[in-house]
Amino acid sequence: MELLNAVAVVTGANRGFGRHLASQLLERGAKVYAAARSPQSIDLPGAIPLQLDVTDPESVAKAAVAASDATLLINNAGVAAGGSLLDGDLGDIRLDMETNYFGTLATTRAFAPVIAANGGGAVLNVLSVLSWLHPGAFGSYSAAKAAAWALTNASRQLLAPSGITVTGLHVAYMDTDMAAAVPADQKTDPAVIAGLALDAVARGDQEVLGDEVTRGVKAGLAG
Repeated sequence: MELLNAVAVVTGANRGFGRHLASQLLERGAKVYAAARSPQSIDLPGAIPLQLDVTDPESVAKAAVAASDATLLINNAGVAAGGSLLDGDLGDIRLDMETNYFGTLATTRAFAPVIAANGGGAVLNVLSVLSWLHPGAFGSYSAAKAAAWALTNASRQLLAPSGITVTGLHVAYMDTDMAAAVPADQKTDPAVIAGLALDAVARGDQEVLGDEVTRGVKAGLAG
């Protein structure tokens, strides 16, 4: 799709990777609704703050009405609660799934009819290398991202007749708050990944492999 004059809704746009996506969309000439649970936290010049909590159905519904001219949805909002699958707090495990999977599902269900009514467009889901790689220490997050990958693939088929493409971004560690404890040499520049992802959306690609780690894991899946 053409990003110039696109109307984008970016969830979790108040900081980190979401802010980079929103900023670069503005640079490319798009209108941007920068969505966050607390819209007052949006400080990006030119962006339109939008209240959106992906775990709150009422909030999602109101956002779809407020951004009724949307042609691009970027499901970026996420959380890594860190609960152990065997003995961790079930509330943390549910939070991972409610945010990363059900939140993405809720926004997709709400905005797909909006995008279709506006002539079609695109959805970009921010996934992870942990959609495919499932280390025990990150089992809860991996399970949620694996579910979001399945959602991405299934919704791509369901939305194609409406003129909506669906792109999945898989990436390992980026230099954001979520990966603050990770050594710098193991992290990629989120601005670079944002550019790759938006280029892929513009081309209508199904998948983006953001870094060498992710490309290596994808290549090894058959083994």
